[in-house]
Amino acid sequence: MTRPIPLRKRLLVRLLITSVLIAICSVAATAWLAVETTTRAIQEEQGQVLTEDMDILRQLSGYAATHRDWSGVGKTVRALSDRTGRRIALTAPDRTPIADSETRDTALPPRAAAAVDPLHTDTFTEPGAQRTGIDPRAVGPFRLPRAERERVRLLAEKRRACFSINGVETAITQMPSGRSVLVDEDGTVDGGQVPTPCADGVLNTPTATEEKALAELNTYAGDCLKGVGGKFPSLFAATVDFTDRSMLTRYLGRKAETGIGTTRDQDKKAQECVDRARRQQLEPYVAPAAELFLGRGDSAVPHFDMSAANKAKVTGVAGLVLALTVAVTVLVATRLVRPLRALTHAAQQPPEQHVRVPVTTQDETGILAVAFNDLADRRERMEAQRKAMVADIAHELRTPLTNIRGWLEVTRDGVVDPDPELLASLHDEAVVLQRVIDDLQDLAAADAGTLRLHREPVRADELLEQVVAAHRVAAEGAGVRLHMSVTASQGSHGSDGSGDSDGTPWLDADPVRMRQALGNLVSNAIRHTPADGTITLSCRRQGDEVVFEVADTGSGIAPEDLPSVFERFWRAEKSRSRRTGGSGLGLSIVRQLVTAHGGTVTVTSELGTGSVFTLRLPDAG
Repeated sequence: MTRPIPLRKRLLVRLLITSVLIAICSVAATAWLAVETTTRAIQEEQGQVLTEDMDILRQLSGYAATHRDWSGVGKTVRALSDRTGRRIALTAPDRTPIADSETRDTALPPRAAAAVDPLHTDTFTEPGAQRTGIDPRAVGPFRLPRAERERVRLLAEKRRACFSINGVETAITQMPSGRSVLVDEDGTVDGGQVPTPCADGVLNTPTATEEKALAELNTYAGDCLKGVGGKFPSLFAATVDFTDRSMLTRYLGRKAETGIGTTRDQDKKAQECVDRARRQQLEPYVAPAAELFLGRGDSAVPHFDMSAANKAKVTGVAGLVLALTVAVTVLVATRLVRPLRALTHAAQQPPEQHVRVPVTTQDETGILAVAFNDLADRRERMEAQRKAMVADIAHELRTPLTNIRGWLEVTRDGVVDPDPELLASLHDEAVVLQRVIDDLQDLAAADAGTLRLHREPVRADELLEQVVAAHRVAAEGAGVRLHMSVTASQGSHGSDGSGDSDGTPWLDADPVRMRQALGNLVSNAIRHTPADGTITLSCRRQGDEVVFEVADTGSGIAPEDLPSVFERFWRAEKSRSRRTGGSGLGLSIVRQLVTAHGGTVTVTSELGTGSVFTLRLPDAG
């Protein structure tokens, strides 16, 4: 009798405890989140907001990047102050006022909030400046005039149409310099992977203005880059990356032209040269650096305290949620445990009953129930096969033993004289008995994994010749023609022992076991092929496999019987005797021997036409 499960180990109790803990944690987290959210709301309402600061800095940096001085920034400062409700003041590094949203008599905060310098901008504030620290809106001499801007836009339209024809949808956007580029829905410049018909390079070719600015940039960076290149002064040059929205200048290591590699240190120094030259080139086109002041930030940080009423509300809601969680958990756990109890009850029944359980859900429990039913089905089939196998083995052994015993008894009683004909009959029965025992021994060894193979290089044509020679007399006695065919591949093997130069397939196999497997197939074909029929043994190399085929023009196998041909003691004609129909173990032995060699065996057949057994084994080449 099964002992009762302790209360603490029951699935229902464990699920209940887990759910209660989860509910407590959830309620506590929710309460904490509510307090933190309220506190944050008060802070945002009364204090400075970091996102506003970053937006103010970004807009003022953009103004500096697109203007040569700060003369007209007052209007922008007042607009930002009106929108954010903050005091905004700009001064030179020496505190000389540039623009202020308040009156000039108002004292400035003790410290500046940030420095506004488009050539050394905050990389976290301005997207696109992560690599160089230069505001991407500072384009200087790279800004395209209207004519070039329009020409590049038309090229972008043409490239966009080409992308669309090739199944890539893009949109046109403008870089700060006025150059039009293509972006896909993910924001990738130039549509990510460029279709081959569209990769003409025309759109990304620098214009005259860009060429002039690039030449000027290389002039500024020339001496520095030559110093990095060492004895190869032309190793580096500055270029423009049009696939970057920020239109950053990049250096180009000329490995493809010179065949000379560059070190990581050289690459880093070359990039520093280009960035330094870029700042020198842009300096006349941007406003000078300035200090940004953003009101006063000396107010105390507010703290949120829950009142007694609010605490009572939170406690009440937490209790309600906890009670609801417990109720739902009990309901769900009960439904979950019910099918598990059914599985447990079915598993405790006697094995011979093969009890199944109903599948009521499609979740993990339902999957477990299906697996349990499949296991019961397999166990029932295996039990039936075991009983049938025991009965078949007993019958296979009893029939020749009964004949031998009967003849020996009548001979002992003097009814029949032990003449040569009687002795030959008893010998035949002993051979049948020995064959059944040998077959069973081979199958038992294969099942136990102890079937020993003595592998050696084997020529496929010689193997077939030996099988044909061994069965030619039996085939002629049955009036059946036995043919052999070997297809050699050209140039597949050399003279190193793995094959012949004529391309004959070779195997690394046990020749005795392979003759046994092929011989079983030929013997089976002779029994099922009528007189004047034909049995063909063929071999060919297919890829890295050697394929053997035993084809006959016999009676064939019914489609519904094909899945069973390799089962033990199976016969297509149940009424055939064991002497004429075989023991039903031959094909099963074939499958075990081929599997032991790392191969496979299959069969195709058509009633009234014949059957083809195909063996696929690894090629020794």
